[in-house]
Amino acid sequence: MTITAKNESLLNKVINLFKRYELLLTLTTREIRVRYRQSILSFGWALGQPIIQMVVISVIFGSFLRIPTGGIPYPIFSYTAILPWTLFAGAITAAIPSITGNMNLVTKIYFPREIIPLAASLARLFDFFIALTVFIALMIWYQIPLQSTIWFAPILLIIQIVLSLGIGLLGAAVGVFLRDILYAIPMLMLVWMYATPVIYPLSMVPPEWQRVYMLNPMASIIDGYRKVVLEGVYPDFSYIAYAAIVSVVLLIIGYVYFKKLEMSMADII
Repeated sequence: MTITAKNESLLNKVINLFKRYELLLTLTTREIRVRYRQSILSFGWALGQPIIQMVVISVIFGSFLRIPTGGIPYPIFSYTAILPWTLFAGAITAAIPSITGNMNLVTKIYFPREIIPLAASLARLFDFFIALTVFIALMIWYQIPLQSTIWFAPILLIIQIVLSLGIGLLGAAVGVFLRDILYAIPMLMLVWMYATPVIYPLSMVPPEWQRVYMLNPMASIIDGYRKVVLEGVYPDFSYIAYAAIVSVVLLIIGYVYFKKLEMSMADII
């Protein structure tokens, strides 16, 4: 079975992955259950994390530092970015240590092992949709109408998910052989957040630096959410296209690299 897996073409590996969708759903459901099974607040944690971030950021940057928001109340201005960013950071943070955290599965039986980090990432969508109810409540509270451009938000979400899956697969493979990355990820994600317009608008970035700044694909994605949801305008499609291309390329690279190292993972763990 191991020899067959090694000689299998990349296309056949992808087809085999899709055939195991039931296993992916099972492991994703298990991830959700394990996280909340012995939690007192249960699903409240999915609401609490982005809400607490919004409150703290709103007090510091909205009240004290007076970050310009173009007339949009700062709590919903920040939450519109915090919500997808929490999903993005959570998906990557969960995926990277997932292989080493499931060594009992990896060392005992063979199955497409990319299912493990994929399930860890996709489980974070559950938190996202719970926290989305808070966003809806904020929209109602601040009487912000639905914009005609809001249909574009799911497209941004898909691009973001593809990006996080690519990074997650790449990081999960590297994390098996280089454990330092498991400890560096929280710090790297924090730095990445400050390099993304989560707590401040894109307009605060000097024009001469914006081209370099937008090399960060999450910058155009986060700014895009604000534009289509709150402002009723479309984001710069050239930057969104760039983010989409980078996301797809990273997913391909992450998947190929993961499959290349897959058969060595059980021996290293």
